[in-house]
Amino acid sequence: GYAHWKGQVLNSDELHELYEGLKLNKVNRYDYVLTGYTRDTSFLAMVVDIVEELKQQNSNLVYVCDPVMGDKWNGEGSMYVPEDLLPVYRDKVVPVADIITPNQFEAELLTGRKIHTEKEALEVMDMLHAMGPETVVITSSDLQAPLGNDYLIALGSHRKTKADGTKVTQRIRVESPKVDAVFVGTGDLFAAMLLAWTHKHPNNLKVACEKTVSAMQHVLQRTIKSAKAQAGEGNKPNSAQLELRMVQSKKDIENPEIIVKATVL
Repeated sequence: GYAHWKGQVLNSDELHELYEGLKLNKVNRYDYVLTGYTRDTSFLAMVVDIVEELKQQNSNLVYVCDPVMGDKWNGEGSMYVPEDLLPVYRDKVVPVADIITPNQFEAELLTGRKIHTEKEALEVMDMLHAMGPETVVITSSDLQAPLGNDYLIALGSHRKTKADGTKVTQRIRVESPKVDAVFVGTGDLFAAMLLAWTHKHPNNLKVACEKTVSAMQHVLQRTIKSAKAQAGEGNKPNSAQLELRMVQSKKDIENPEIIVKATVL
């Protein structure tokens, strides 16, 4: 959201070198890996190699992937990463991921199917399950919310295989109040908290999503209130004023009061 930015972008060789260092010290034992915004195909391919190797070390490792590729503005979707990332996400990354958190546009890109209704969204999530991940959460969509236009719909689906080989799918819908501002970093916060709450509630996607979305609401409401106060009456808050109030929301992140309920579908 800022006019200027400086610094370097890690490339795949540098990532590999860091990982080699972890390996040499035998500290490459992880329970979770979380990835988000990436711009480079070779970097993404290296992430897949590392995740596969880590899963050999620990077969219970959970890889949470936020396949950040683009979004919709006024109904029109566009990518803000190079288009050659899509086949890498679709063919290499998603198959090794356990949990994915695409928005509606990204879910459409990954499956090649447009979503117009909730039924189509559930079918797209089934297609994503078939690609590998057992938990799929469409973090935001432009679907009509039953509660009305002031609400944003997120959808979740958790598919687990029982001991006898049969598959059970739990599906939920979450409607959260829209907040009238453009925030940066909400997707990262969502993916990180979903990781934490699915860890605490591994077999209850409903509760994990309620806690994730409720915590998001607490953070966003605190942020917008603070930003408006800083900007002053009648002024539009700037990027700096709209920085997410993460530290101030520590208690809400650790133990959110449930203010958004999920509906089991």
